[in-house]
Amino acid sequence: MSSELALLLLAPVIGSFLGVLILRLPAGRPIALARSSCDHCQTPLAARDLVPLVSYLVQRGRCRYCRGIIDPMLPGVEFAAITVVLAAMVLRPDPTALWIDCLLGWTLLALGWIDWQTMRLPDVLTLSLLLAGLCVTWLQQPSAVPWHAGAAIVAYLAFQGLALGYRRLRGREGLGAGDAKLLAAAGAWLGLAPLPWVVLLAACAGLLAALGWALAGRRIGAATALPFGPWLALAFWLLWLIHAIPGGPGGGVA
Repeated sequence: MSSELALLLLAPVIGSFLGVLILRLPAGRPIALARSSCDHCQTPLAARDLVPLVSYLVQRGRCRYCRGIIDPMLPGVEFAAITVVLAAMVLRPDPTALWIDCLLGWTLLALGWIDWQTMRLPDVLTLSLLLAGLCVTWLQQPSAVPWHAGAAIVAYLAFQGLALGYRRLRGREGLGAGDAKLLAAAGAWLGLAPLPWVVLLAACAGLLAALGWALAGRRIGAATALPFGPWLALAFWLLWLIHAIPGGPGGGVA
């Protein structure tokens, strides 16, 4: 079986796990050991209730036991996990790197979705992603590890400096520590040179999203809190796919 087909078949299962992670991790609930149950009637779910995408469609988005509405986020994440694989196959058709690309994309998908819903980026994911970036760099180009570690430090300190300056200037929080840690993880994966592009792309995407919300009737003001993590995660992943090979002392990627 090819890597592409294996990942496409695995993606909905990964998406189902990510949905559980997104719901339970911010709430401090057990993730791997607790059995899945209906959020409405608490009835434990059988295997046929947990088939990714299929169960939702067959049951028409409702619990088989109490007919309560199933959170559409769950099939949404499963579908998004498939999209990650398809995007990786199109943007960087390299079967030898596809597993790494998808694992990174799925992790960033979870982080972005959690931040979208809770305005938080859990340390357990951001810091694990940072360490994974250094490990991948070591596997691909060991000599670049010190430069990518330095990029992670610079990214974190730069974002924390911006956050401190904003807080002193405006008297309220702007960028969170989670954003700084996510950018540090991007530095561990990408090196230093692409990081300004990550921030620029994320900022543009965030501005477009804010404009869309405003056009849809949502009131957006100077004090409106908006998540930056989803756009930072998206920019991070796209830059990884476009500039995939870690760079050397100059920082960045080839």
